[in-house]
Amino acid sequence: MTHRPTSRHSDQTLALLMDPYRRLSHLFGQAGADVVETRLALKETTCLRGREAARIFYDETRIVRAGAMPAPVRRTLLGEGGVQGLDGEAHRARKGVFISLMSPARVARLGELFEAEWRRATVEWAGEEDIVLYDALQPVLTRAVCGWAGVPLEPHDEAKRVRHLRALFDAAGSRGPRHLWSRHARRRVDAWLGSIIEDIRAGRLSPDPDTAAHAWAWTRAADGEPLPIHTAAVELANVLRPTVATSVYIVFVAHAMQAHPDAARLADADAGRRRAFVQEVRRFYPFFPAVIGRVRAPFRWRDLVFPEGRQVVLDLYGSNHDPAHWTDPEAFRPERFSDGSGDPFGLIPQGGGDAATGHRCPGEGIVVELMERAVGLLADLNYRLPDQDLEIDFRRLPALPGSGFRMETRDAALNEGGA
Repeated sequence: MTHRPTSRHSDQTLALLMDPYRRLSHLFGQAGADVVETRLALKETTCLRGREAARIFYDETRIVRAGAMPAPVRRTLLGEGGVQGLDGEAHRARKGVFISLMSPARVARLGELFEAEWRRATVEWAGEEDIVLYDALQPVLTRAVCGWAGVPLEPHDEAKRVRHLRALFDAAGSRGPRHLWSRHARRRVDAWLGSIIEDIRAGRLSPDPDTAAHAWAWTRAADGEPLPIHTAAVELANVLRPTVATSVYIVFVAHAMQAHPDAARLADADAGRRRAFVQEVRRFYPFFPAVIGRVRAPFRWRDLVFPEGRQVVLDLYGSNHDPAHWTDPEAFRPERFSDGSGDPFGLIPQGGGDAATGHRCPGEGIVVELMERAVGLLADLNYRLPDQDLEIDFRRLPALPGSGFRMETRDAALNEGGA
């Protein structure tokens, strides 16, 4: 690859909407470079890919997040006023609350709750002929994370809460009615969690001190006052929503176990191989396509000028498939991670750099924990796969198998196709 963009591209907004994961890689391939210039939503934009580019993107002296994220994403996926739109000391202070909730013991506790809810759900699944794993996982994850976070979840409200949390990530990247549904769901989630914050501050609820609900109810802003109710609710949603979104990754775990049964058997039998298997799932499969920032102050990199205010996009999926960094990137090879090491700017499905101080997702440990437990739980589950569309739909955001991964559990033991 050359170090300079070799061509300039017309506005790519529509093309990215049609192929959000692979379009940028196509542009990099056309240019023979890992830096290209284009326009997105009529804004001059520089697109980056790869390990070195990730180091640049996560350097806060060069690239910042404030004001960069498109309004539709803020109003659905992330929420207005959340940690993702902060920089500098304000970001580090807010991020510190998330980090405090993610101790190994607390993460393991969430894993235990997830496993218990899974086993409870499989009793119900056994009476069903056809389970769509993506749909079936979200109530399981919602019950687990609400219990873990100290958020009351009334049985008569559960289905509604699940639908709303799902809409924050499943419909946020859509257009038309589905996007409007995601906007509606964001308002309902913020109102629900805001009422919980109010109840905690008024003494009507008393969650355990080590829970996310307690932490966000009593987190203070820079002026020493408690965070505004709405902001605290958004940050509490930033604990619940990404955990429920792990349903996407667990479907990919199931998909990889079906497609690579030998690697799956090794992963089920050995903790080290299980971690390597999960990390390769996170590298190989599409999750979040890209992240957006803007230039803080002018700088030059690879003979290209980045003017102040320029929109910059880091291609996450493309970086995880960058042939300059990954040997045979389109092959599924868990042994890439057999040494257990992790490069904070190499594998970046949930952002790069240091989670404690930068914009890497602080809940990454939760995702890995739940995925690792899912390997064993899926291996123990007696099911078979009916004829279905298991091809990954890259036009969908988030991408999924076309069928959502359908499973037959009733009388599965009578069929030798059981997984």
